Amino acid sequence: MFGIQADREISTGFTPQRRIRTLWTTPTSSNNTNFTAKVPKKPTNLSNSNTISVKFEDLYGFTVEGNVDDVNVLNEVRERIRQQSKAWWDLEASKGANWYLHTQISSNGVASLKFSVLTNTMTLKKLLRKGVPPTLRPKLWLSLSGAAKKRSTVPETYYDELIRATEGKTTPATRQIDHDLPRTFPCHPWINSEEGQAALRRVLVGYSFRDSEVGYCQGLNYVAALLLIVLKEEEDAFWMLSVLLENVLVTDCYTDNLSGCHVEQRVFKDLLTKKCPRIAAHLELMGFDASLVATEWFLCLFSKSLPSEMKEEDLLRAHHIGDVIDILQTTSRHLYDPDELLTVAFDKIGGMTANSITKERKKQETVVLAEIDQRLKRINSLKLDE
Repeated sequence: MFGIQADREISTGFTPQRRIRTLWTTPTSSNNTNFTAKVPKKPTNLSNSNTISVKFEDLYGFTVEGNVDDVNVLNEVRERIRQQSKAWWDLEASKGANWYLHTQISSNGVASLKFSVLTNTMTLKKLLRKGVPPTLRPKLWLSLSGAAKKRSTVPETYYDELIRATEGKTTPATRQIDHDLPRTFPCHPWINSEEGQAALRRVLVGYSFRDSEVGYCQGLNYVAALLLIVLKEEEDAFWMLSVLLENVLVTDCYTDNLSGCHVEQRVFKDLLTKKCPRIAAHLELMGFDASLVATEWFLCLFSKSLPSEMKEEDLLRAHHIGDVIDILQTTSRHLYDPDELLTVAFDKIGGMTANSITKERKKQETVVLAEIDQRLKRINSLKLDE
């Protein structure tokens, strides 16, 4: 699934450490290793290699099942990533370590910008779209998301004290977390281990006490697990989860009424109509509700799958809702080329500004809150009638 399988390289194993330290390490020697796949011996028809099932592991330890063509694509992508990564290392050498942290634009306007800051900002934007080297992702994610800044506003002992304070306590949130833990990426060797489950539980339980209004919502288990896998440090994963829920994502995306998720669904539907009118009209004619598949996309932040408009013709040929769901779910498992995805997003579908999305969200938020209010009134009315 693309959300956890982009920019693949072979994983050479995990070395779990104590909490707060690095949970595992991926030796740099993996950068010189091609993908390995369990291919059946002596295939009878090499011309039909796309039907041969193979299994291989990605950089983060997920077992991927695809075909020989998928492996070939992944090897090509891996080589491109290696070449693209060179740009990062060259800039590290010329601009200095952490150069990308000097990209803050002054609130006084463009006239007050230092040329070096503007240059760094533009360079960083281009490089991010090319792909961040896996070894730099923990530092970049923490820095650019605001998680590191959020962490710096509290005492260093905050997370440890939070975990100690929540030990042994039982709430509806902790009960749901314990129910969902075994179902979270069960095929991942570390997440499914005793230590991985314990680390994931601490992050989720800790945040449920940090923000009792959110508490815990299904979907957060996949988000937190992926953060642990990529960032490798438990406390870093906690602060990334915090900044996502408190500063980055739409407000109330994970609260009881999921109003933020409903807002995103409406924005998505409007954008689909504007950007892909043929598909939107076809799905509407079928009576297909995009929330059947899109809810998971937004709640899990695409950590389980990534949607794509690359199969437009297949979707237009589908005449049953079950076929549409099957196309959307199975196609994402073979979307291994991030460059192809970005080409579709920016060149074929066309980009959109953050401001335009924000305006659309505000407009839809008013509609969603009004609907929720009406629903609550109906429920209360029914209770009174009883």
